[in-house]
Amino acid sequence: MTNASYPALRMRRTRATAWSRALFAEHRLHPSDLIWPLFVTEGSGVEDPIASLPGVSRWSVDLMVELARQARDAGIPCLALFPNTQRERRSDDGKEALNPDNLMCRAIRAIKDKMPEIGILTDVALDPYTSHGQDGLVDDRGRILNDETIEVLVGQSLNQAAAGADIIAPSDMMDGRVGVIRAALEDAGHQDIQIMAYSAKYASAFYGPFRDAVGSRGLLKGDKKTYQMDPANAEEALREVALDLAEGADSVMVKPGLPYLDIVRAVKERFEVPVFAYQVSGEYAMIEAAAAAGVGDRDGLVMETLLAFKRAGCSGILTYHALHAARLLG
Repeated sequence: MTNASYPALRMRRTRATAWSRALFAEHRLHPSDLIWPLFVTEGSGVEDPIASLPGVSRWSVDLMVELARQARDAGIPCLALFPNTQRERRSDDGKEALNPDNLMCRAIRAIKDKMPEIGILTDVALDPYTSHGQDGLVDDRGRILNDETIEVLVGQSLNQAAAGADIIAPSDMMDGRVGVIRAALEDAGHQDIQIMAYSAKYASAFYGPFRDAVGSRGLLKGDKKTYQMDPANAEEALREVALDLAEGADSVMVKPGLPYLDIVRAVKERFEVPVFAYQVSGEYAMIEAAAAAGVGDRDGLVMETLLAFKRAGCSGILTYHALHAARLLG
């Protein structure tokens, strides 16, 4: 080509070198964008690998402090805790959630005692504590009871707050629970504790390995489609977010992650609030399976997917790859 006007702009110029690509990058991923989910189990000195989540384990409370130290040293600001409650401590009413000495509370206290500078996000829902695996109370007809469940969720939230939680994250998807929990926290003097609402939590096929991790696989009777969202719906997610923000949520979450990037973008554009996404267990397992099969580079798959969340509008991401990604970034 000899025509000086062709092409007037060559888009490849800014991609030609590593320093130029870094200079022109529109989005950046940093360890401070990551929240690391961890599973807590009974015992002492226990690291219990989860078969359906290669590279992820359940850890006893005494070992959680070292994990928190690793997170801090890698630049990860926050941990998300989930308990693997023993079968004998589960019940139809999930009363173990109210036990001030349950796994969750002991783990919070252990970490905060030694590592007070790291944030702790706690899940508020009854599925780790119920014998039927549902997130709420169930009546004789198998219906999930909304208002009665919220009464228990309030007690669970206050229990976790008293143990030292920094962020209460209701994942149950009961209607109206954010406002009631916010009011209860204020009345109890916990006005500085944040609420990150699982506002757009879908009834997804990607949760299987998580249910293994918290010990609810095989317990679930029925499904969760009467309270978790229909994957076909997007406008409904915006209504859910609007309600949770009006009730006092400080931030909102979309779950799962990659299949719902359109929801992340829509929420960010509509509300201009902090939006988080949960790269759930099934997403993690697919990356690990692809890497194990040799069909993709693990590091590349991890970093590209996490950057996609930032590009879509996320303030942060909950991911089981958090420590690995933070060390790559570091």
